[in-house]
Amino acid sequence: MGEFKYVGSELRLFADMRNWKEYSSRQLRPFLTGDILEVGAGIGSNTRYLDCGGNGRWVCLEPDPDLHGQLVRNLAARQSGRPYETVCGTLKSITGQQFDTIVYIEVLEHISDDRDELSRAASHLKPGGHLVVLSPACQFVFSPFDVAIGHHRRYNRAMLCEIAPPSLRLETMKHLDCAGLILSAGNAFVLRQSMPTRPQLLFWDRWMVPLSRIFDRLLLHSVGKTIMAVWRKQPQI
Repeated sequence: MGEFKYVGSELRLFADMRNWKEYSSRQLRPFLTGDILEVGAGIGSNTRYLDCGGNGRWVCLEPDPDLHGQLVRNLAARQSGRPYETVCGTLKSITGQQFDTIVYIEVLEHISDDRDELSRAASHLKPGGHLVVLSPACQFVFSPFDVAIGHHRRYNRAMLCEIAPPSLRLETMKHLDCAGLILSAGNAFVLRQSMPTRPQLLFWDRWMVPLSRIFDRLLLHSVGKTIMAVWRKQPQI
């Protein structure tokens, strides 16, 4: 099998979207405890927002060799009390290892067999551990941008519930970034861009994300361009 190469080119563009990364990470951090596996860590731009400290392992899994090289350098440059571990590969590369938390940040939509992926992830979870997924939502706004960066799909609640392994119990599922959904719809139906410009991203991050922080709560997280799901592995009887 040849080396995996990530087809997207958006990681550096999104790396500086601080409002969004802080907002989304704040939703996820309560579930990130113990030994943590971050699947598809990319260049590590999410890791520094997700990690609030702790004594457990933090393993970053990235299959693209070039991205993995950047990941290693970026994590080495970060001042953190936690020693990060990196693995260039997939879940098949960490046979026998168990974690308290496994997290996918905008990764699952890139995997063709997402059901099998979550089944493998569940096998690496300790009893009582959490599986955390953050992915793009609303298939009706699937656009040339999704195609360009290798998305197979955008999710809704039913799709995520359908692929969840039976050993996992859903703890929470909600949408984020209702304001950003307006921009995604604009691209899907009007602009048809395969890649946003930096000024467009900065407009979204500086103006639309703060609006979403307010209106997501008012709308009870019922709509948004991103969906978050957290499952807990049931203890064995």
